[in-house]
Amino acid sequence: MQIFKIAVLISGNGSNLQAIIDNFRDEVGIEISSVISNKADAYGLTRANREGIETHIVNHEDYSSREDFEKELIRILKKESPDLIVLAGFMRILSNLFISEYYGKLINIHPSLLPNYKGMDTHRRVLENNEEFHGVTVHYVDNSLDGGPICAQSKIKIDTKDQKKLEEQIHELEYKLYPDVIKNIASGKMRLYRGEVVKQ
Repeated sequence: MQIFKIAVLISGNGSNLQAIIDNFRDEVGIEISSVISNKADAYGLTRANREGIETHIVNHEDYSSREDFEKELIRILKKESPDLIVLAGFMRILSNLFISEYYGKLINIHPSLLPNYKGMDTHRRVLENNEEFHGVTVHYVDNSLDGGPICAQSKIKIDTKDQKKLEEQIHELEYKLYPDVIKNIASGKMRLYRGEVVKQ
């Protein structure tokens, strides 16, 4: 059986990474082959090490340019040869150098119902604008900010003015949606074709 290999890029706590680990721990045919962090103290590295997943630290501050940093990421990934690269709280903007190398194999999760509320502080902005709904989006990554073809979305009706509570509710959506999308891509039920997400 051919193994579908996933590489996960992180910068911090790794809670979405943990959700992915939990979902695929006993999954036949899908493997988290590596976790790469741009920060040595990212707790997500500890989560990966507990599971025996190979980890790499590529500190962006050690490189004189973003290009050199991304070239090192690409070098590691080429050795790993993943089928899918998952951005899970990876707090670096990727350039065309990286995106063009992995376009169609690179996905991200964003805490809003894209195309609304791109960028940071989505929970605060949603509450300030008295939105009725909030949610999360998984999308393929392209050169636009929080853009790219949308794989799936999940939403809730907002029932609180407490930003922390809303953030926790959104996290719960993330922990379910991201693994579901990965499973669909791994199984061939979802793919990117000519710039559009095709679902079977």
